Amino acid sequence: MDNIETLTQLLTNSGCDYHIYDLGRRIQSVDNALFSKVELGQQAYPYPLKRHAHIAISYWNEQKQPWIWFLKFPLDERGLLKQSDIGNFIKYVVEAMGSRLSGELSEEQQQKLSNNPYTFKPTEDKLALFHSVVRAQLDLPASQYYAHAKEYFSGALGWSNWQTVGLQGITDICARLNDEQNSVMVRKALANVSDQPLYALLGALEHIDLNNKLAESLFEKTQTEINSDQPDLFLLSALIRGLAGADVAIQTKVVSAILNSALLSHQEILIAIAGRNWQVLQDAKLAEQFLVRLAQTNNQALFNQLFADLVMLPALRMTLLPLLHGAPSPELAKALIQLQRATKGEASH
Repeated sequence: MDNIETLTQLLTNSGCDYHIYDLGRRIQSVDNALFSKVELGQQAYPYPLKRHAHIAISYWNEQKQPWIWFLKFPLDERGLLKQSDIGNFIKYVVEAMGSRLSGELSEEQQQKLSNNPYTFKPTEDKLALFHSVVRAQLDLPASQYYAHAKEYFSGALGWSNWQTVGLQGITDICARLNDEQNSVMVRKALANVSDQPLYALLGALEHIDLNNKLAESLFEKTQTEINSDQPDLFLLSALIRGLAGADVAIQTKVVSAILNSALLSHQEILIAIAGRNWQVLQDAKLAEQFLVRLAQTNNQALFNQLFADLVMLPALRMTLLPLLHGAPSPELAKALIQLQRATKGEASH
């Protein structure tokens, strides 16, 4: 028992199958081998958010009934997990459950385990989608709300009769896009669906990898909004987020079109790009254009927050750091100077 130093060891020793997800920006898989390296401090955490790793671990035995932990660990300035935090959480687990994870927990054990500083509760919509994703991956049945949601999105209920459609049913559809022609159904529904279920649908699609046809349909809807004389910025923000699982080439087209327009580069939309479409900012030109638009909002606090958050992503670090030493635009240079001053001020306190 004493030599269990990582969650990977704990899960492997227990003979459980397990799957690790990031819950920060999007719900996405984290490869088991990569997570093992992260735990050992050999690699930065790939998807940090606000200097933390937000992780869900789903593990199961032969019955395929999953147990789930939602864990939040602080990261150091290099994006590394602190091994002492992992060790401390394992102590809580071992105290509550012993060194092998098996069987149901009693109420007392659950209470003991949940009483630690590392667990967190995801938002309701993320929780709904996460449960849908896990059940779909384990070939477990969808929720009781699935059939009714399908009835609505197929058009059978009438597009204005959405009030009885449950969020869990919508997330089940999105987690099962490859089943029962669900992807085709969603594509056809995009033109007709009422606002409320449309926003719920887009909110779920943010976390799902999209096939090309569905991504193209969403792209067309986004283009319509971009080219409108009076674009609905709230809808555009939701559509951009909904494209987070599309091919990077499609995301790049959308983000480029937005950053070319002062009107569309609203701070809510810039927040959506930073949160969901950040992969496109690996292109140095787009990254620079994005930061110029962010500087033009004249919201220095937002600029500081998003820059600090994006620069922690290992994939963006080497694109963004060079900008600190010579920004081409006066607006961006000024915002970066203010950022550095604020950072020095924080460091001196």
